[in-house]
Amino acid sequence: MLRHLYSLSLYVLLPLLLLYFWWRSRKDPAYRQRLAERFGFGLSRQLQRSGGIVVHAVSVGEVIAAIPMIHQLQQQYPDKPITVTCTTPTGSATIQSRLGSGVQHCYLPLDYPGAVRRFLKALQPELLVILETELWPNLLQSCARRAIPVVVVNARLSARSARGYRRFAAFTRPLLQHITLLLAQDSASARRFRALGYQGDVQVTGNLKFELAVPATTGDLVARFKPAFAGRIVWVAASTHAGEDEQLLAMYPRLKQQFPELLLLLVPRHPERFEQVAGLVAQAGLSLWRRSNIALSDTSIPLPVLKSDIVLGDSMGELLAWYQLADLVFIGGSLIKRGGHNPLEAICFGKAVQSGPWFFNFNDVYRQLQQQQAVTLVADSNELAESTRRLLTDTAGRQAQGKRGHTFFLQQQGAMSRTVRAIDTLVMGTTMQSSMQQEQDYQVKQQGNAIYWFEPAFFQDISAEHFQSHWWQQQQAVIGSSTGRNTAYFVRHQQHNLVLRHYYRGGLVGKVLHDQFLMQPVQTSRAMQEYQLLSWMRQQGLAVPRPVAAAYQRSGLIYRADLLIELIPDSKDLAAILQQRALTQSEWQAVGAAIAQMHQLGVYHSDLNCRNIMLDVTGKVWLIDFDKCERRSMAAWTTQNLDRLLRSFNKEKGKLNPFFWQESDWPQLLTGYQDQLQEQSGAA
Repeated sequence: MLRHLYSLSLYVLLPLLLLYFWWRSRKDPAYRQRLAERFGFGLSRQLQRSGGIVVHAVSVGEVIAAIPMIHQLQQQYPDKPITVTCTTPTGSATIQSRLGSGVQHCYLPLDYPGAVRRFLKALQPELLVILETELWPNLLQSCARRAIPVVVVNARLSARSARGYRRFAAFTRPLLQHITLLLAQDSASARRFRALGYQGDVQVTGNLKFELAVPATTGDLVARFKPAFAGRIVWVAASTHAGEDEQLLAMYPRLKQQFPELLLLLVPRHPERFEQVAGLVAQAGLSLWRRSNIALSDTSIPLPVLKSDIVLGDSMGELLAWYQLADLVFIGGSLIKRGGHNPLEAICFGKAVQSGPWFFNFNDVYRQLQQQQAVTLVADSNELAESTRRLLTDTAGRQAQGKRGHTFFLQQQGAMSRTVRAIDTLVMGTTMQSSMQQEQDYQVKQQGNAIYWFEPAFFQDISAEHFQSHWWQQQQAVIGSSTGRNTAYFVRHQQHNLVLRHYYRGGLVGKVLHDQFLMQPVQTSRAMQEYQLLSWMRQQGLAVPRPVAAAYQRSGLIYRADLLIELIPDSKDLAAILQQRALTQSEWQAVGAAIAQMHQLGVYHSDLNCRNIMLDVTGKVWLIDFDKCERRSMAAWTTQNLDRLLRSFNKEKGKLNPFFWQESDWPQLLTGYQDQLQEQSGAA
């Protein structure tokens, strides 16, 4: 009866809801776009696949927190489509920019019975994953009726919210019973959910917001903008709201008298306020440079050194780059009674963080940071100005605060792996024993800031020296090296020939950082990702090198990585062979069959070219170099993979002479590819 009254009240409030969307759309047209989605219409035409996993994240903060988990779910279930939903246009923009075509996306419909019914009918999910406490009664009830498991991850429940739930216990208690698995951020939240009457499985897995996934484009942005900020003291005011920008602009001239090189970088929370904030800067008589003034696509044009007072970050998805360029960070939504925003993205980069008194949305995090002396809390704008003077004057103190925050951030990691393991147990019906068995395929050693994975069959123990070419040279164990952009060394270890490869960055950012990658969890680092993928492919019967050891060496905010794999004996890559002779028809077909086997298993090779395909003396085809590769659901990327390979043959033919490649060879490769697909289809 209570749920029916709830639904009736939604219908009564529908005119006000539509009025709200219209009001918001005056400043942000996105609120009146895709309105049909919010009522569950047209989803069958919009989404390519049904089934799989639906992940719901309300807005930008939840989306960013969910990204590492989503990437891991894609690896865990490459054959299942992942659909990511949200409720705000900014959340939608973040999903599309950060996850792209790798996931399906739509808005979660409003909690009307008909809208929810259309949504579930179109998607037919096997599992619904909800971030934090976005609990909608009709959605949960409908999932229960369809036997769709619901997992609430990163769940948090403050004492204040728990009191509110208790007032409506007759309504909330049945609602909570529709949750299959509840993964709480902390033990206090878990206790409060149990006290409210939740009788299902509760586990404490930690806070996903400590598992920050830094987009690859962030490093490029930092390298591009860094020269423009040369000589400036950068004070980033992030996620600001109306009422805060005015206070910040009022205190800026006073601060600049003491710090002439001070640059205030304002990043409003909502894009519809960009123009308004630009107008406030003009009214204050301050000079302004807007991020939207320049497109970064033309990297040949250097950015000028910025001389303006204020920079307006009127762009989406670039806040992490601004944080990295900052000397000091103020987190908005806290000088007014908005409740604050997530400080962890700035803490992750070792930045000193300031906040106003209103941070109740992230109360636990701020209190923990306060205990670690890793945040500066102020009561009002006057105290903010004073703390800014103190922190900018005391460089060593400011950096020490940032370091304490970064240390705390690292100590809290691990939530993503625990969350995915719990979901895997639910979805696949497996137990922890299967995960433990996989982990026993290699041993793990931690030494200082370094973590090593290694095969006991190759190494009884391992250390940093095993990943240093000069150490192997001292042992007179180097038996050769590769040529190319970056050198790989062939080394002899006991009875095994191995390849030692150090990971380097490419592109423009590689000229600055070379071999340094932004810090991320060990499991998702470059070497360990390739190690895991190679191990899995070998288990599936693919001819790929055997990984024997990997290294993850952390230093501050960056890490370096190395990989040791077994050398494929008596083999050459196709480019080397084609400089000496033409391939036979059967060899071309064998190459095509090997690629088809890889695609059938859903493995996407990010750099499939003729130098990453090997032939040994027996005629066996091997595939190599799986850096930045991943498991995916079968889709158009398989054709794009083949197109990339074809381009590499034509490119090498234009560079090398002789090079025994003819366009007439390509159909033979495709014949082998198609025959393998048909053979597998017939076997199935």
